[in-house]
Amino acid sequence: MTILRRHSLLTFRAALAGALVAAVPAAIALPATTAFAQADTLDQVVAALRGITTMKADFVQTDRNGQSLRGELTLKNPGKMRFEYERGVNMLIISTGNSLHIVDYEVNQVERLPFGNSPLGALLDPKRDVKRYGRLIPTSNPNVLSVEVKDPKKPEWGTINLIFTRDASAPGGLELNSWVALDAQNKRTTVRLSNHRYGMTVANSTFTYRDPRTTSRRPG
Repeated sequence: MTILRRHSLLTFRAALAGALVAAVPAAIALPATTAFAQADTLDQVVAALRGITTMKADFVQTDRNGQSLRGELTLKNPGKMRFEYERGVNMLIISTGNSLHIVDYEVNQVERLPFGNSPLGALLDPKRDVKRYGRLIPTSNPNVLSVEVKDPKKPEWGTINLIFTRDASAPGGLELNSWVALDAQNKRTTVRLSNHRYGMTVANSTFTYRDPRTTSRRPG
């Protein structure tokens, strides 16, 4: 893997880790009318996330320098997710249902992160309510919804924005289009999804991995 490609991957790992360990606020003060409107729209976001049983999508991950990596995202509720990178990128990111595992075959390391109190917990655990720790950000397009998640008391954990587009064919009528993670050093990483597919059979073995600390073989 080239130095630039590895830097891009590690930047994303740092941004994702910050987003995943952030404990975000339980309430946000808003004017009453705005609060009701936000609650109604966030209800739609919650329904869309809870409506996903399984999903696959292609992704393009881009760092602030414009370096991009591609791969396939597989999601199975509750709580399972796999980022499978393009050939030549010897890293996997897998949620097993209890925690997130960042598996780096380049240096034979595994990093484990809890997601129980994290922003992406809304995506990884559909029983949780994104309204408790997210807020709606206005957009110029009524068919695009942006949900920001951050903890102002923990700026070192950064910010993540989940972007949804209205799509009648998607669960709940909303499709997760992308997210943008901004870490405490202002390093931005964008993940864009395309070619969404829903409702296929996904084996639980998809969310297992070969531990690089016990063997030096390449990932299968």
